[in-house]
Amino acid sequence: MRLEILPVPGIGHVTEGDDLAALIGGAAPWLRDGDVLVVTSKIISKAEGRLVDVPADGPDRQAARDEVLASETVRVVASRGPTRIVQTRHGFVMAAAGIDASNVDKTRLVLLPEDPDASARALRAGLRARNGVNVAVIISDTMGRPWRNGLTDVALGVAGMDAIRDHRGEVDPYGNELVLTQMAVVDELAGAGELIKGKCDQMPVAVVRGYLTAGRDDDGDGARVLVRDASMDLFSLGTAEARAAGLAEAAHLPDRPGEVRPDPAVVAAAIASVIDVVAPGTVFTQVVDDDVRAGLVNTVPGWPDRATGLVLCSPPTPVGPVQLVRFGTDVQRLRTALAAHHVPTQLLPPPPATTAAASLAL
Repeated sequence: MRLEILPVPGIGHVTEGDDLAALIGGAAPWLRDGDVLVVTSKIISKAEGRLVDVPADGPDRQAARDEVLASETVRVVASRGPTRIVQTRHGFVMAAAGIDASNVDKTRLVLLPEDPDASARALRAGLRARNGVNVAVIISDTMGRPWRNGLTDVALGVAGMDAIRDHRGEVDPYGNELVLTQMAVVDELAGAGELIKGKCDQMPVAVVRGYLTAGRDDDGDGARVLVRDASMDLFSLGTAEARAAGLAEAAHLPDRPGEVRPDPAVVAAAIASVIDVVAPGTVFTQVVDDDVRAGLVNTVPGWPDRATGLVLCSPPTPVGPVQLVRFGTDVQRLRTALAAHHVPTQLLPPPPATTAAASLAL
């Protein structure tokens, strides 16, 4: 395979209502069947009128920008200082909902296209009608990546090709069947196109030639297939959101033991994690000997049959009303730490044969 990345100069300034198929087709009469156009989303947004007016500077500008960001946000994923990583109505997770203030008048902000897949389909149809070519179109924008510095272009919309190259079921040269490999080829092509387009060169369109031998007849499923379903997303919560959800769950811990026997090492780790924050003299004792545990729990009224672990909870002495309140708080700390290790608990009275004030059934 030989790939070429070709610039499309001469498009000029794009304004609302411009016919992008005419502008691009006129600037690139050399387009061929099978070419892949990588088009910066900003000129799509400008042609579609996806701009808002804001003050040129001062606190009013920031307030206006915050209001626009809120209107484009479905949920805030993470925030730090002025930076907001949000999910847009399209399903994209990106900084500031993709709102951009570069390459536009200082009194305006550019929003993402309303429907990037539809924009790609319309541009593809326009080029077919005007230039008689069967091309694929990728609408691209710049995003950051978790755990990696730097930005790269990715596909927001696509028409005329598959967004993903699915290798599952194929066999590699060593005889191994591929079971997970799905390549986001439109993101790779968007990044390749950005090498030509740049950010300050006023080159909003690039053509990748050689990847496709011919354009497909239909538009395909678009870039929406790149948006991971929330049920499959291992990183759906931002840090602040995850902490808030954890604190809320800690306030509503279910009062029941688990279905499986807890690992004594995991229980010991949970006890160790709170030992420095509980009141001095508070003791949590895990009973690991099955015979000892059985002898103790037989004396506790209402001990659940399915519980397979026991932690004795003893307060410091002497014990007064204030100390008992603190002791209850410390027992809840331990229950929360155990829940964080996926060990549910039930709070019960202590076995009479001990000096404990409470016990946890695991």
